[in-house]
Amino acid sequence: MKSVLLLAAENAALKGAKVGGMADVIGDLPAALEQVDIAASVLMPGYGFLASRHGAALVAEFTVPFRDGHWSMRLSILPHPKAQSARIYLIDGPSLDAAPSALYHQSSPLRPFADDADRFALFGAAAATALCNGLVPMPDVLHLHDWHLGAFALLRAFDPRYLALRDTPAVLTVHNLALQGTRPLAQESSSLAAWFPALFASLDGAQLALLADRRYGGCINPLRAAINLVDRVHLVSPHYCEEVLLPSRPEAGFIGGESLELDLARHRDRGTLVGILNGCNYDNDGAEGQSGRPTTSELVRTIKRTLIRVQAHRREVAAVDFIAAARLPELFDNEQAFVISSVGRLTAQKVQILRQRRGSGETVLEALLAQLRDWRPDARLIMLGSGDEGIGREFQAIAALQDNFLFINHYDEALSEALYLRGDLFLMPSSFEPCGISQMLAMRAGQPCLVHAVGGLVDTVSHGHNGWSFQGETPLAQGEALLARLAELLPLVGSDTWRRVAANAVASRFDWPAQARQYANKLYS
Repeated sequence: MKSVLLLAAENAALKGAKVGGMADVIGDLPAALEQVDIAASVLMPGYGFLASRHGAALVAEFTVPFRDGHWSMRLSILPHPKAQSARIYLIDGPSLDAAPSALYHQSSPLRPFADDADRFALFGAAAATALCNGLVPMPDVLHLHDWHLGAFALLRAFDPRYLALRDTPAVLTVHNLALQGTRPLAQESSSLAAWFPALFASLDGAQLALLADRRYGGCINPLRAAINLVDRVHLVSPHYCEEVLLPSRPEAGFIGGESLELDLARHRDRGTLVGILNGCNYDNDGAEGQSGRPTTSELVRTIKRTLIRVQAHRREVAAVDFIAAARLPELFDNEQAFVISSVGRLTAQKVQILRQRRGSGETVLEALLAQLRDWRPDARLIMLGSGDEGIGREFQAIAALQDNFLFINHYDEALSEALYLRGDLFLMPSSFEPCGISQMLAMRAGQPCLVHAVGGLVDTVSHGHNGWSFQGETPLAQGEALLARLAELLPLVGSDTWRRVAANAVASRFDWPAQARQYANKLYS
């Protein structure tokens, strides 16, 4: 079998190691690749708890050159729970610890990415050391994921201590181009000069030009470094792979290359830029969406369990949880309630369109809720997600005033699954979407989607066939288009057209085995 090593920050195959969609890819990909004769192991941080939680065996203790000294690290190993041919390697040491499901640190706004950039620079050095010392077997292909492995790509390309890595091809998957990990080149404790002082002193102007951030002078851009220093770059959907070749125009509501479009265009011109859609797992009998739909009462009980569970170690109940709990009885007074569901990270990427203010002063979200109320008194919007605190407070205030909006400011796997199964229409108004998994999970459960026609949403949701979409020339125009599309859809609920689209949604397939064959042919060949 060809061997591939996935180096990443997240992994849904391990409980507590998931934050976003990258984790789902890393969790599912080894089993899919095994079916096309590729053994794909994973190397990732242990975060101080994964090794003990999952019974990983300690195999080595080693030191890593970092900053002005040598840092002690530990390497543990465990079988991959989904792929017999794969292993999961965990690296632990100082500065890598994190809480379960909270793998990233929230740095000061004045020092964005500072804490995480430190941690992943150390992880990159530790991963390079472990490979060159033979502690982790050298694969046929090194597969890096997102900006977190920028330091690894830099060391592989320029540090003479890691010459052995250059004999192995390296590819990069970009899950989200907007997150780039930018930090100063020097004169800061979280900087390239601080992490690798000898290497920094040896870099010439041409080498520094490959690492420098195009928007912020005197800074290193780890994602740009990885893009420029690997052999091939992969974007997680074909449509997103086209979008990132164009410059972003936020005023027009378009998020494209985010200053990296010229670097990506060079890969395109060399034939080393690849767009492959992420996959989704399906039951072999194709019965998704046909059974297991929870009743409204069962959904209410699941929401209650979530709201109670998050209070376990708190001294006070958060206002947003109090509002949600108080709304439950009035929200679900009948089993036929029409539910628009939304599950995802609370970020500008996911909900900025809903926050746009119309000429009347109300937000698109408030107008949507008014639209639902005028249509049917039992129509509800349930939103599950956590992330940006400012957005959370904004939506909390709306939930306090709008009795048909239930906002649950948390991430909960069981509740998200219940919403996929119980919802009647899934709302995904992302300003940009590299691939998206939520729409696939909703469709798999038999719930058609209403999405913004961008990125991977274009590749998965076909307007009028297995869901519906909207577009606009500005963020506000996109919000107005969303409202107009919803006004067209609500009268169709329960019709033959609605049932046909829902049936097509559950029949749609974006299975991992098909995507794994593309990985083998386009990315690893």
